[in-house]
Amino acid sequence: MTVEMREGYEGTGPGAITPDGCAVELYSRLTAGTEPDIIEAAVPAGARILELGSGVGRMTHPLLERGFTVTAVDESAEMLARVRGARTIRSTIEGLDLGEKFDVVILASFLVHTGDAEVRRGMLRTCAAHVADGGCVLVQREGADYHAKVPRERVDPGGYTVRILSVEPVGDGVNSVHAEYEFPDATWTQTFLARPLTPEQFEEALAEAGLEVAEYLTEDGTWVKAVPAIRLG
Repeated sequence: MTVEMREGYEGTGPGAITPDGCAVELYSRLTAGTEPDIIEAAVPAGARILELGSGVGRMTHPLLERGFTVTAVDESAEMLARVRGARTIRSTIEGLDLGEKFDVVILASFLVHTGDAEVRRGMLRTCAAHVADGGCVLVQREGADYHAKVPRERVDPGGYTVRILSVEPVGDGVNSVHAEYEFPDATWTQTFLARPLTPEQFEEALAEAGLEVAEYLTEDGTWVKAVPAIRLG
């Protein structure tokens, strides 16, 4: 199927660009950082994981190496073609219905902050529908100052520089974020829509999908462990 670029999203640089502005070659170069360690510490050894928005497998591959079984979901065939060792499923997150339950469902890459509130609701419903009883959903949130301290940059240990160049309001509480990734031999940019969520707004969004926070896994609150809410009566 052919998927057109989403309105408000854009990407530049070498290679294929996905509908949300992600460059396949860029994401093949990005490091996983500490994220697989955070996940490993929060879930049972050998858990069955559903990874939503897996991309090229930046986290998939380290999780496989740690002994987890991973089902990787992404809407981009070009992204999924780079995933090795995991079951792959091409689908939007909000449109996914596998009829299966998993020990762990992961919604990373700040996807919960998507500019479209209906898409966010669909994503969180997918998380709730696919998590097993006694299982958990791991969600990655933006940091508190993500939209505030701009422009900013950081140099990754992998040898590239990540810059958030601008954050511009576009209405309805949504911002247009313009990012740049500079490598010694190539530069990519990505423009995307993001909706800041206070902790209260984030927890309300979870509750709407039948989920609740079990714990914040990191001091900065960017990684959250959620579980199905207990229904009384």
